[in-house]
Amino acid sequence: MTDTTHFLQDLAMVLCVAAVTTLVFQRLRQPPVLGYLLAGLILGPHVSLPLYADEATVRTLASLGVILVMFSIGLTFSIERLVRVLPTAGLTLILEVGVMIWLGYGAALLMGWTPLEGVFAGAMLSISSTMISSKALSDQKADEKLTRAVVSVLVLQDLAAVLLVAVLTPMARGAKLSLTALATTSGTLLAFLGVLLVLGYLIIPRLIRLALKLRNPETLLVTAVGICFVMALVAEKGGYSVALGAFLAGMLVAESGATLTLERLIHPLRDMFAAIFFVAIGMLVNPSALLAHWRAVVFLTLLVIFGQMLSVSVGAFLSGRPVRTAIQAGMSLAQIGEFSFIIAQVGTATGAISPFLYDVAVAVSVVTAFTTPWLIRAAGPVSQWVDNHLPAPLQTFAALYGSWLEALRSDKQEKSTYVKAWRLVGLLLLDLFCLVIIVITTASTVKRWLPQMETMLHIPPAWGKVVLIGAGLTLAVPFSAGIFRCAKNLGGLLAEAAIPAVEAGLVDLGLAPRKLLTITLQLGIVFAVGVPLLALTQPFLPFGSVTFLLLALLAVLGFIFWKSAINLQDHVHAGAQMVTDALTHHSSERGEAFYEQMNAFVPGLGSPTPVSVGPHSAAAGKTLLELNLRNRTGVGVIAIMRGQERILMPPPREVLQAGDTLILVGTQQGLANARGLLT
Repeated sequence: MTDTTHFLQDLAMVLCVAAVTTLVFQRLRQPPVLGYLLAGLILGPHVSLPLYADEATVRTLASLGVILVMFSIGLTFSIERLVRVLPTAGLTLILEVGVMIWLGYGAALLMGWTPLEGVFAGAMLSISSTMISSKALSDQKADEKLTRAVVSVLVLQDLAAVLLVAVLTPMARGAKLSLTALATTSGTLLAFLGVLLVLGYLIIPRLIRLALKLRNPETLLVTAVGICFVMALVAEKGGYSVALGAFLAGMLVAESGATLTLERLIHPLRDMFAAIFFVAIGMLVNPSALLAHWRAVVFLTLLVIFGQMLSVSVGAFLSGRPVRTAIQAGMSLAQIGEFSFIIAQVGTATGAISPFLYDVAVAVSVVTAFTTPWLIRAAGPVSQWVDNHLPAPLQTFAALYGSWLEALRSDKQEKSTYVKAWRLVGLLLLDLFCLVIIVITTASTVKRWLPQMETMLHIPPAWGKVVLIGAGLTLAVPFSAGIFRCAKNLGGLLAEAAIPAVEAGLVDLGLAPRKLLTITLQLGIVFAVGVPLLALTQPFLPFGSVTFLLLALLAVLGFIFWKSAINLQDHVHAGAQMVTDALTHHSSERGEAFYEQMNAFVPGLGSPTPVSVGPHSAAAGKTLLELNLRNRTGVGVIAIMRGQERILMPPPREVLQAGDTLILVGTQQGLANARGLLT
């Protein structure tokens, strides 16, 4: 049989088996991805069936799927948009990757694996699957805002994965992990991306616009796909992933303005090769390995699902996403994928980690690929349940937090505020860098050089360890204090920028919300600094030592946060009374100037907005709980005006009536969405 015949046979077998399995799963009302995975298991080498496709051929076709899917994702992300989401998605990335590396390392040690295997396990669990997430979101027809929130984190995860692979490769070969190597790797990656983006921005959009002028869809498609594969090839030649190059190609093509046309043209091609990708993943499943290491597979699967859900949800909320979107993002990213296999291959190829770890990674990826569509489908009800069961102070805080960050990001902020903030961020990173060096150096000295020092200096064994640890702690104190000082000052600066303070001697009506925002920002900064500190230093320290200190600090800040949230509830109740009184006594004077004056009079409540329930509104006759306004739009109802009656901080069981005027607080986008639902 010729090579062409072999190729056609494998392709026909893959597509036909995939067609049958997906038809069965769709008849059972299950996601098509599950059918593709089953097709791969049937065609794979580990199941004794007469059907068998060449694994190398299927993997080559699967690579085409990765390239086309990443290209189509890049089409929805312009360079400007990527820069805009970097601060919010960056915070989510730091928390998610740090938490998962920490959990993965700890889980590996609990299962008796070596510390190096723990490092690899943590790295594998920290990177979600772009292919699985994007395909599942597409199949579920997810909201565009949710898709963009998830994709922005996935893109940054891919960049983090490239850096992890670059750092772990010398470790697997026996080289020591040094800060110099890490800095060199990071600098090389940034330089490569910078050159690729600059040159691509000068050439690619002009080339696509030229193809557009010809008004020939075939020419446009061939040109765009050609650019996609060239960029993927350049990225691979540079030592990075083809997925990264394809995403950059899509992002640069999007600068031409041809996004909608190309999405329609490339959609069928992308879906076919994406299906082959999932078949290839299914072919990697080894049932015997699953049985041999089922405890590790179950443990790590649960760790991925709940760890990703919690870390991503917290990070997304702290960066300004509504509770619903934050939880949905967490449940959409609860899986591992293609980069996890690459990380596992780096370790197994060099013999640094046991071969079974690759089988475990594949098994966890397949299991989480099965669970992801169901998690996305259940995200709405889960977020509603969480929102309904939050204590009232936290519900009020969740409704207002987005509006505070919106005010902080507004164009009205003074440039000096951002200059001071970036200066504090720079000092914070410098203190963190120095603290990491001190911790790693002290731990390494105690482990490697203590016996020689004790012999040379003729000191008792116990004293040498005490002296070294004491010296390390002494050096660490100033930098730890610097981190706390920067976190305190940065949180206060940003909170005051969002909710300005009044002059001395005047009554500060914004004190309660500003104090809570300060504590929240400080908590976020502690998370953003403490989690990477845990991830970087845990291989060098006794297991759980730094974790205990971080949890104790978070417990103290959490208690202060809760007390401040209760004070905010009282503040909002009083503010609702003032807003309803102002609206009643100045019903004929309501205009833009009136609302600006009212917002200044009740600082910290965002923009209290009255919205009337129309006579034909679907909201009439429903309770606030049934309407689910806060979960669907992110806004809160602080009062209801019904004729002469005033209902402040209405309970969830309050039934709305036609003609009611609801006083809403939240972000501008949330208020616009809520107005549409009510009127």
